[in-house]
Order: sequence, then C-alpha cells, then structure tokens
Amino acid sequence: MDHQALSDRIRAEGVRLGLDAVGIIPARPSEGAEAYRNWLDQGFAGEMGYMARYEDQRANPARLLEGAESLIVALQNYNPPEDRAEAAKGPTGRIARYARGDDYHNILHDRLKALLAFLRKEAGQTVTGRVFVDTGPVLEREAARRAGLGNFGKNTNLLRKGPGSYFFIGEILVDIELTYDSPAIRDMCGHCTRCLDACPTQAFPAPYVLDARRCISYMTIELKGDMPEALRPQAGDWIFGCDICQEVCPYNRQAPASQEAAYRPRPGLSAPSLLELLGGTQEDFSRRFRNSPVKRAKRKGLLRNVAVALGNAKDPVALPALCEALRDPEPMVRRHVAWALGRIGGPETEAALREAASAESDASVLEAIRKELP
Repeated sequence: MDHQALSDRIRAEGVRLGLDAVGIIPARPSEGAEAYRNWLDQGFAGEMGYMARYEDQRANPARLLEGAESLIVALQNYNPPEDRAEAAKGPTGRIARYARGDDYHNILHDRLKALLAFLRKEAGQTVTGRVFVDTGPVLEREAARRAGLGNFGKNTNLLRKGPGSYFFIGEILVDIELTYDSPAIRDMCGHCTRCLDACPTQAFPAPYVLDARRCISYMTIELKGDMPEALRPQAGDWIFGCDICQEVCPYNRQAPASQEAAYRPRPGLSAPSLLELLGGTQEDFSRRFRNSPVKRAKRKGLLRNVAVALGNAKDPVALPALCEALRDPEPMVRRHVAWALGRIGGPETEAALREAASAESDASVLEAIRKELP
C-alpha cells in the first residue's frame, strides 16, 4: 500500500466533503496529558466532572481502539456570515457564533463518517475506526497542533492563519498506518495579550491557562446552579457562550465565513429578544432550539442567563416581563429574576418583590427576594 498517496487522498477528500483542513498523526501518547492533569488538579474545570473521567484514554488515544495506528484530525469553519439582526422590541442578548445555527455535532460527525467510509474503500482492506466530535476523551486541540493545523493561542483556543479560531475539531481514530504531518511550531501570539486583557471576568490566571469557573461560556452553559453573583455584571448580555476573547484576536479580524449552510444563524438568534425568551414555556424552548447547541443549557439555564442579561441592561421596559417571571416554575429562574429586578430598582420593582415574597414557598428564592428589598 502507498501510505503517502492514501494519506493525500484522505486530506483531499476531507476538503471535498466540506472540511476546511485535515491532518494526520500517529496514535501515540498525548504530550499534554500531564498539563491537563495539573489543570484539573487546580480545580479549573469547575463542575465539569466529565473532563476528569477516562484519564488513561485521554493520555493515550490508542486505548480507545484496539490496534489503533493513526488519528485523523479535521477542522470545520463555523464563523457565520454577516447577518442583519431582526429588529427586536426591548433588550437583546448575544449567543456565541458557533451556536446560532444547527448543532455541529451531527454535521461534523456525518462528514467524518463519510471520510471514514472513503478511507475504507480506498484502503482496499478492512479498516476499523471511531469518530469523535466533542464526545470522546481526546485532547483535540493538542492533536490538531501535532497535525500541523494550528497552534495554541493565549486564550487556549487553537489558532490558524485564515479562519483564526472559529472552527470545530473532530477526529477519526483508525487501525491503519498512514503518512503523518509535522507539528505546528510557530508562535501565534508573540507579545499580544488582547484576549487576556479583554476578558471581563479575568478568566485567564496566566497566558495559555483558562480558569473555566470564571469563564462566561462556562457560566452560561456548563454551570447548572446559580451564576456567581460577583460575576453576573461582567456577563453583560451574553446568554449562551461568549466570543470576546476571539473577537479581539487579530487572527479573527478577517476570518472568512463558513461555507456550511447549517451554521448560518437561525432567525432571531443573532440578537435574540430577551423579553421573548423570558416569557417562553418549556414547549417554546424545545421547539425553538431543537437541533441547536443552545438546548444544552436547558430552559432553566437559558432563562437564568436571560434574567442576568436583563439585570445588566437595567431597562425599565423589562419590568412587566420580570415581574411575571417571579412566578416561573423554576426556583433558579426566580432567584435570578429577583436579582435582575433589584438591579433596575424603583417603586414598581419593590412592590413586585414584596408581593412575590408573600407568596413564595421556596426558602432560597425568598432569601434572594429579601436581599433585593430596601
């Protein structure tokens, strides 16, 4: 078998399938396993307990597949095209660019499955493989760096000249030897610290190190409980994810738009109406965010974020919706609504909070309400 020719055909077919770049590395132990363990030991993963599981597989991808020889790494640009947001009544929120369209897991997984089928056909022999898109214990950014697809930025994202950092990473682990790419060694950042300086919550204790507990993306997606009160003002109008450290990066200034139609923003998601979202039922949430990354936050998580964004906006136009939301079935939502009302203040707010306090049966919500009363 001509491994070089087969590897070249794999890379070309990946691009033909809609992937933006493909690299290949040997399935050997990870170079970043120790640094990853140190990161976990410092508690920087927060409540993301799943990141500590399957440590031996993360340290060595060959343990994920018997006889594994090669790891194919692919990138797909998700940067949405410029989109004129629909005019919304009242305050609006922001959703991270990657989550404004359809769920990337399904899209990228299908492309990788097609590439694996191509490999099996071209190899002319039985090939066993596994596809991963955020779902397996693979240190994907390190794998992409080793495959020559980019290098780490100080905001911990993988940077690539061209699409910058607006791309997803997926992998195919196979039990066939291929020809491998060389690691990216170019320093992408130099003396630039724009991403570190721009982070409103100071989530980077050092360059190339992220404390997820302070990250707006973590707080609005992964965190299942209350958002830390001290960090709520810094969350601004972000209601799902955050792009600040990417938007200020010079590599992303002229990042091309994705050619994948499924990543184009859905109607109303470029600048979603906070009042419309706050008044939505579970049925509304399920219908609107079907096959969307936003569903990961669940309704109560999204409405928690919406309440915080409304509190940060301090727009009195939100008072009727917030007062109504004091009767939301989810205690966590009611606690954050009380905080938002306290940020707006005024006689109407005080009257609504006192009325809600007289009818509230949940002790944690009652405490949150009383905290906002004069």
